[in-house]
Amino acid sequence: MYVIMIYDVNTKRVAKVLRIARKYLRWVQKSVLEGMITEKNYKELREKIRKIISEEDSVYWYILNPEFVPYRKVIGDFKPNVSNFV
Repeated sequence: MYVIMIYDVNTKRVAKVLRIARKYLRWVQKSVLEGMITEKNYKELREKIRKIISEEDSVYWYILNPEFVPYRKVIGDFKPNVSNFV
């Protein structure tokens, strides 16, 4: 499946959420990650994130069916290798 994860969490937890999510998905922008992931890994990632966040935080998951072929169009500053930094 293809997943897009968007999060808005307290600054105290941002680095931890990003660090865990980057193990499963590609970081494309400050609070946005995306990529192909297995159902098992998706559940594992969701559970790890759930343990970190609190009720004031939010994480959105956009799950696209396996037949979906994603493509991206960017306007503005395109950062092609964001996942390679940090």
